[in-house]
Amino acid sequence: MLMGGFTAAYAAETVSGPATEPECMAPWSSDTKFYQYPKKEGPYRIALANGYIANTWRIQMIQTAKAYAAQPDVAAKLKEFKVVSTGEDVPAQISAINNFIDAGYDAIVVNAQNPTAFGPVIKRAKEAGVVLVAFDNTLDTEDAINVNVDQKGLGVLWANWLIKHLPNGGKVLEVRGVAGTSVDTDRHNGIHETLNASGKTWNVTEVVGKWDDGVAQKVTADAIATNGPFDGITAQGGDTGVVQAMIDAKHPFVPFGGETENGFRKFCAKHAGEGLKCSSAGTGPAQVAVAIKVAIAALEGQVVPQAIKLPTAIVEDPDFKENADYYPDQSDNFFVGNSFPTCGINFTAQEIMGQTKENQ
Repeated sequence: MLMGGFTAAYAAETVSGPATEPECMAPWSSDTKFYQYPKKEGPYRIALANGYIANTWRIQMIQTAKAYAAQPDVAAKLKEFKVVSTGEDVPAQISAINNFIDAGYDAIVVNAQNPTAFGPVIKRAKEAGVVLVAFDNTLDTEDAINVNVDQKGLGVLWANWLIKHLPNGGKVLEVRGVAGTSVDTDRHNGIHETLNASGKTWNVTEVVGKWDDGVAQKVTADAIATNGPFDGITAQGGDTGVVQAMIDAKHPFVPFGGETENGFRKFCAKHAGEGLKCSSAGTGPAQVAVAIKVAIAALEGQVVPQAIKLPTAIVEDPDFKENADYYPDQSDNFFVGNSFPTCGINFTAQEIMGQTKENQ
């Protein structure tokens, strides 16, 4: 049943739910709108406009996108799949999206460097009849489809882990992500709102690790040297590097709320008895595959939520199981929990690592 809609020639109509694939495309909340675009005949030209690339998660995300697009049932629906990464320069990412619109792509999937700076290009995409799907770092608009996990909820979870293990409060090191992104802001706010609400006294040192092992290791080493020792640590990514910095500095192992890198989980399993009590939670880079799947569904005229909420992968001490929650024989840089079975999206490490991170 139609309930209103947009004015552009090729625009989504607001319709009643549920989604055509409700087990995969869960609405963010009870008041999330459902959209239906006019059906386009395939195969489709779809582009991935990524920003930052210089960390493991983003590299694995690019590799996962290529692996998903190469799967036979997906490839059959694609005339072309293009990938561009533009770095931390927001205008460069906007320019890339504009170029895809001008080139006549049917859909653009974007991991946005800034949630609010894309207004004009969002308007252009809508007017041009281009389906715009944002994931991970999403867009502050209802004129795009957003796919994400509860990023603020991750910050809440990590803060609660520290509160549980540091009942009297204490000194905490917070290793943040890429400045200006919605993920970094949401996780940071979740951490601080939860710590502040605990009624305990917290002395938090913030450093910027850019979700990268090398950067996070360096800034952690510097923080330990200048402000340490710490009673607890939380990091949004680059967690393997954070633990390595602790080891190198002979810093005592402390409770740690962090992401899902395989190397981090290896450390958590190995050193749990020495005080490295970990909560490892996050979202696998495979959410890019969900975003591509949603873009194709929208082009096919299926009903999709405007905001889609994905499940979070969580493992906490003492439940780290070898070859299930972490993989001793795989790279430290591999993010575990990189599948969404309800969407039919499952990848082996070999499938992903066989792809490159380069533009195509």
